[in-house]
Amino acid sequence: MKFVIKLFPEITIKSRPVRKQITKILRQNLQTLFRKHELSVDVQNRWDSLVVVMNHDDDIARRKAIQILTHTPGIGSALEIVEYEFTTLDEAYQRVREAYAEELAGKTFCVRIKRSGQHDFTSHQAEIYMGGGLLKETEATAVSLKNPEIVVKAEIRNDKVQVVRQQVMGVGGYPLGSQGEVLSLISGGFDSTVASYLMTRRGIKTHFCFFNLGGSAHEIGVKQVSHYLWSNYSESHRVKFVTVPFEGVVEEILKNIDVSQMGVVLKRMMLRAASRVADELKLPALVTGEAVAQVASQTITNLAVIDQVCDHMVLRPLAAMDKPEIIDISRRIGTEAFAATMPEYCGVISVKPTTVGDRKKVESTEADFNFDVLEEALRNAKYERIDDVLSGDESGLESVELISTPALDDVIIDIRHPNEAADAPLTFTNNTVLTIPFYEVDSRVAEFDSSTRYLMYCQKGTMSKIHAHHLNEQGKGRFAVYVES
Repeated sequence: MKFVIKLFPEITIKSRPVRKQITKILRQNLQTLFRKHELSVDVQNRWDSLVVVMNHDDDIARRKAIQILTHTPGIGSALEIVEYEFTTLDEAYQRVREAYAEELAGKTFCVRIKRSGQHDFTSHQAEIYMGGGLLKETEATAVSLKNPEIVVKAEIRNDKVQVVRQQVMGVGGYPLGSQGEVLSLISGGFDSTVASYLMTRRGIKTHFCFFNLGGSAHEIGVKQVSHYLWSNYSESHRVKFVTVPFEGVVEEILKNIDVSQMGVVLKRMMLRAASRVADELKLPALVTGEAVAQVASQTITNLAVIDQVCDHMVLRPLAAMDKPEIIDISRRIGTEAFAATMPEYCGVISVKPTTVGDRKKVESTEADFNFDVLEEALRNAKYERIDDVLSGDESGLESVELISTPALDDVIIDIRHPNEAADAPLTFTNNTVLTIPFYEVDSRVAEFDSSTRYLMYCQKGTMSKIHAHHLNEQGKGRFAVYVES
């Protein structure tokens, strides 16, 4: 099994030394990811591409490889190929016909050939030769150069012919770690998750900072979506998740800050705290999900006043985006469902909030704020590795029963993200399987029969333990975790 990795187009126009360095980082990232997923591969470097040679030929390994290649920053697209020795153009055509004949039945098509090396024909001549043969010797209906139903693809490289089985699109951008590191302020909603993703896609190692305004359910939700972003788009690197308890800060704002300035002051307190966290992690910049004019605190004048408390660069990748654009991206990357069901805690709601920031007014009202409260919050900040945020002795997860052989009357609940569940469906001969994404479990708990034992299932088991423990603690029924033996 072999894949040819096409680089993100911006990488291909870099100078030779820069391109070489970026490609080296992408190769290292892929090697790390394949190793983490226990896939034996050889990642080979070419000037214009990378080649992944897999020492597997099963469909599960193939799906895992495609998942990695479609979610790794720096990849424009990946071609799954079957490679043969090239001898003559006619023999190359026979290979292409064998691969595409069944798929072409009743369809229009065109042929696209890329060629490099010394041959007695051009790429265009190869396309004409193969197109004519396929039209004559298969059940294809016609050649359509503008709007074909099937695009037949192959590459002839020196003494090899590569028949393209399929092409999958990557996320683009730059390889993770090639453009530095940042700290993203994440609340779990549409904006902050999309902003974090966009920075990761741009090749920036993105750490997460969450300000807990008073809700444990919110914290769990933010940890879940942060872990999802990391495990899907940046698992090649270790990043930090920092929780700053901000309940006291909110209380102090509510008691001592002018009501019209509360939103702006809260954001200034967050930036002050985030700047200190960034100093602790030695990070040069912060990221927020703010979009100009989306809410009162996000007018240009208010954002300028907010930024004045921070000496770090503040990046706002969503600044000029509309909300529908942001939601579309969240849907594409898989965070829409998290954001739509994210528990929220409204710490401060200003009455008639100011939209025209005035630094002197804000500083005047902040004079009544006890900054010892902010210092206390920073002293109690919790720094965790992102791969550890969904576990921990303090959660009581060790009390959840693990079941490898379900009883006949057990019901399995597959709580994986819909994309994961569709890719590898869970089937049992004797047990009922319910597919309920983890973000819907709480809202559907009334459907569960209290006399039945339910076994939660997810790929790594951690999220299953969280939900089983949570439901058991609330007395919602009998819940355990199914683990594959």
